[in-house]
Amino acid sequence: MVFKLSLKNYRIEFLEKKIKIITDTLNFIYPNPISSLYFTNEFTLLIAILLTSRSQEKKVNQITKLLFKKIQKPQDIIQLSVINIQNYIKHIGLYNKKSINIYDLSITLIKKYDGIIPKNIFELESLPGIGHKTASVFLSHVSKEPVFPIDTHIHRMMFRWELSNGINIRQTEKDAKRFFLKKNWKKLHLQIISYGKEYSPSRGWNPKNDIIYQKLVKNNLLKLKR
Repeated sequence: MVFKLSLKNYRIEFLEKKIKIITDTLNFIYPNPISSLYFTNEFTLLIAILLTSRSQEKKVNQITKLLFKKIQKPQDIIQLSVINIQNYIKHIGLYNKKSINIYDLSITLIKKYDGIIPKNIFELESLPGIGHKTASVFLSHVSKEPVFPIDTHIHRMMFRWELSNGINIRQTEKDAKRFFLKKNWKKLHLQIISYGKEYSPSRGWNPKNDIIYQKLVKNNLLKLKR
């Protein structure tokens, strides 16, 4: 019994030390993280998030800076045809499907919600083209609801930090919410994305340049030395 308690306490201390190194480093590098996604109001925010799926944010921002001169609300979208929307976004991934979703989403918002975007995650997820991640990212910007949106960068970092098994995004979200303080979720979402892009990319990753990875290795907080 004493051995089991000691082992449990060791695991808690191990995890707490790891989380502290991660959060302290992120807070030092990115003390006040902000979203770099371009939008002008809640509707354009939702559209911008939808467009980033399987597309680079930089490219999406280039497109939306033109698109959002034309549209600002659902009523503007339905004045356009799906073909017109496609012409605006044809240089990003899945543009055919996204064009249809944007059009259908706008119709649904007008008919069901009087053009106002709901702030309930379940209602958001029921909208055309809006999955769990898109709904979570939207809420992280516009509401106080505790959400921890998981994108590919966060999914990768949680696996590299050995805080999740990397099986799927849903599991990573559960693990992230379990290990990090709820009050820090929204901030961490932006911090980890920025860190993953800058210091721990999926391609061309150099462990020597990965500050957090090096700190975790130095403190014997990683089981596998990748």
